[in-house]
Amino acid sequence: MSSVQERPGLTRQLSTTSGDYCTANPPEIRRYLKTYGLTPPAVESFEVQAQRCLKLLAMKPTPIEKFQYLTNLRATNVHLFYRLLSENIKELTPLIYTPTVGEACVRWSEIYTQPEGLYLSHHDKGNLRQILDNWPHNVEITVLTDGSRILGLGDLGVNGMGIPIGKLALYTACAGIRPDATLPLTVDLGTGNKALIEDPLYMGSRRPKVTPEEEREFLDELMAALTDKWPSIVIQFEDWKNPFPSLERYQNTYSMFNDDVQGTGAVIVGGFINAVKASGVPAKDHRAVFLGAGSAGVGVAKQIVEYFIKEGLTEEEARRKFWFFDSNGLVTLDRGDKLAEHKVYFARDDNNGRQYQSLSRLIDFVRPTILMGLSTIGGAFNKDILTKMANLNDRPVIFPLSNPSSKSECTFEEAVQATNGRALFASGSPFPSLEWNGKMLTPGQGNNMYVFPGIGLGAILSKSVSVTQDMIYASAESLSTSLNKQEVADGWLYPDIRRIREVSVIVTRGVIRAAQKNGVDRQQELRTMSDEQLDVYIKEHMYDPFNERENVGDEVAQLLATASGMTNGHANGHTNGYTNGYTNGYVNGGAASNL
Repeated sequence: MSSVQERPGLTRQLSTTSGDYCTANPPEIRRYLKTYGLTPPAVESFEVQAQRCLKLLAMKPTPIEKFQYLTNLRATNVHLFYRLLSENIKELTPLIYTPTVGEACVRWSEIYTQPEGLYLSHHDKGNLRQILDNWPHNVEITVLTDGSRILGLGDLGVNGMGIPIGKLALYTACAGIRPDATLPLTVDLGTGNKALIEDPLYMGSRRPKVTPEEEREFLDELMAALTDKWPSIVIQFEDWKNPFPSLERYQNTYSMFNDDVQGTGAVIVGGFINAVKASGVPAKDHRAVFLGAGSAGVGVAKQIVEYFIKEGLTEEEARRKFWFFDSNGLVTLDRGDKLAEHKVYFARDDNNGRQYQSLSRLIDFVRPTILMGLSTIGGAFNKDILTKMANLNDRPVIFPLSNPSSKSECTFEEAVQATNGRALFASGSPFPSLEWNGKMLTPGQGNNMYVFPGIGLGAILSKSVSVTQDMIYASAESLSTSLNKQEVADGWLYPDIRRIREVSVIVTRGVIRAAQKNGVDRQQELRTMSDEQLDVYIKEHMYDPFNERENVGDEVAQLLATASGMTNGHANGHTNGYTNGYTNGYVNGGAASNL
């Protein structure tokens, strides 16, 4: 590393943790933070702040401009950003994550303005632990990508940083993990994207992708460095072209999981459990055709295998319920090509030498009850395919799961029309509700944000030494039970995303209980709590952006109390009077004095 001497007394504060200039801060807090006079004098309510933000957002004509505005808001007033997001989660999530984050990643080197995470390059090998010391905050969770498979957009190198940033914003919004306890992390291991290497604006290293052996050595050093720096850190891998080697290598040694494989599988299982109930067909009689045999598809299927086993099938019987179709047709053992290792488990050996290169013909042969798409081939479930599913089933299960929306195998409207409104539908990207025969139909969205925040928070609160498969499956099972009575009555497969904080509490509890059952929890006092007590504990440990002003107010009041020799009781009284009286008086027109 550099021999340049460190600046003495340097305190680096990333802009993403700042809420100091919030216009909701009353005068005493502004004095305490030394920001008095640096913002206009009015003390605004949270509602007024939100109105301004939404008006500014509406002025932005394109999704990418809305993304950039929200990025700037998070950087300049993090608590306001999360208040806005929590109250408009359904409307804003597509702007900070899929589908808009896809365009942001494609254009990352073009629109980059400020540091929001850590970049570690292959040429930093040997010094990774030292570089981690440059991050100014304690970290509870990191999302780690190499940018090699961003959504359905391919290898984007360091441009993939938009994914960890967006993902961690959802960890905060959905599960209350403090924003300054999150670390977006992109490793620059080269890129096979020739256009990026030739782009003068590209901000990554201009070298080919490292070898698998070089990647493994780099990750060995990084995983050890992360857990040495932050011993209780949870590490989530995201958007790796081949996620299986790292998952198999690290899952029993570190508190880590891969959201593409395990999170996607869990969230789909959660909706799938409810779809099976709604279909009226016993679990043992279901048959599933999967379009797309990549890591995500196989990860989903393996977790559905767990569900079938819990429903009384043997593993062999459960495995036989899947037919995978990839770019070369039905995945079979005698197809003549060398199968990727992850495909072998579901490869068919009962095709009697027949190969199927047509999805339509395969559906005729299998007569599936379930059709799932993880192919990133937009429109692959055409009218003919959807009509076949409707003719075969009273309530066909149709899950086009590819992201972003342009890559979805079909839209909700297409599925509804082709099945006469009978499809049990969930997609990876959001689609609008629609009216059908006088009834409003709402599509399910198998969005990983239903489960990964709870997986992460559960691992953090239980201080799990690893994230076990039972913890992942518990997130799916817990999700399936989180619908309220009205959602069940309306035939929904997933709960209203606007209730995501409530859902995350349920999922987190399930994950913690599974960690305890597996004996991987270090926070063992949680074992003695009832479910009701554990829910309270979880809620108490969730960051709430609406309370941050009050927390600073308590700090100010405590300082005032200490200075004047007050007792703790007086201090508490002062806090309540200050937050409820002083602030309200100032909002109603009082001016600051005694500066």
